[in-house]
Amino acid sequence: MKKFLLLAVAFLGFAANAQVDKIYKHNGEVVEGKVIRLDEYTVIFKYDGEDAENTFGKYAIEKIVYGKTGRVEEVTEKIVVNGEDDWEKVVILEDKSYIAGLKKVGEVRGKTGLINFQTGNTGDKKAQKKLKMDAAKQGCPFVLLTADKTTVGANSNALGGSQAIKTGVSYKY
Repeated sequence: MKKFLLLAVAFLGFAANAQVDKIYKHNGEVVEGKVIRLDEYTVIFKYDGEDAENTFGKYAIEKIVYGKTGRVEEVTEKIVVNGEDDWEKVVILEDKSYIAGLKKVGEVRGKTGLINFQTGNTGDKKAQKKLKMDAAKQGCPFVLLTADKTTVGANSNALGGSQAIKTGVSYKY
């Protein structure tokens, strides 16, 4: 009878462990818990044995393996930035919830010159390119945009040109 109870407890423990969802992050970390829901840019889950809901941005997650069914859901592909030449791979994020699960590296900035011959739209694109290049130089595939300022005409400079300034915080896996 004791052996039967021991085997039953061991089996129930194994079966309960098999029900846990596994979240595989791009940095190699595996988080065990229960996935509550997948939103457009976030994954809401509970750690195994806890009731508090936690959030990861989808950019931090490679895949989810569901414990009940064993189904594997690919979430995002890893973005690899090896240097300034990979600036086009950098993704600009505009909401703080998207960076959950990523690591902050530093501040980045992109701007056009005070005296330039750019229109508002091309100046904005040039500032965005410089912002992405600054992040790529740090090896970061993500930038959380914190300020986006464009001045035009008399507010910008005496020549009536435009200046675009973008600032942000760079993040990596």
